[in-house]
Amino acid sequence: MSELRDKSKQLLEKYIENEGLRNHCYHVEKCMRFYAERLNEDTERWGAAGMLHDLDWEKFPDTHPNTAVPILEENGYDREFIDAILGHAYPDRTDFPRETLMAKYLFACDEVTGFVHAYSLMKPDGLETVQSKSIIKRMKDKAFARNVNRDDIRKGAEELGIELSEHIDNIISAMKKQ
Repeated sequence: MSELRDKSKQLLEKYIENEGLRNHCYHVEKCMRFYAERLNEDTERWGAAGMLHDLDWEKFPDTHPNTAVPILEENGYDREFIDAILGHAYPDRTDFPRETLMAKYLFACDEVTGFVHAYSLMKPDGLETVQSKSIIKRMKDKAFARNVNRDDIRKGAEELGIELSEHIDNIISAMKKQ
């Protein structure tokens, strides 16, 4: 385990007790690493951003992700990293538009991982046979995973310039990695 990942994991475990939320953060970490590798970006930094993007959600849901800023600053995370985390909640909760690749990919990976995970729980073999076409079809069912913002899922792929089905395929592949 890298020093950055170890530090980030300790921080995650300090601030997030809920196992479901921790798992979501680990899923987003995997997806960010997947894309960082494809784009020849720093997989450790991108993975850490995915892991810590909801750092303050459990304890400070009303001020998320703004409450994470001083925590991240105190722990030595740089401005680009922090701005990516702020950008994943733009414009609903922050005034930080997604300008960097890291910020755009973090936003694009967040909601869709929750939806893919929820769908995989219905499958007897989990993620193994999940396909993007099934996810896209299930997105039409507003009662399923109702807290997941479908517009954000679509907007995330759009901001990346990737077809939604390709993005979901990438997310599924990334989530399957150990």
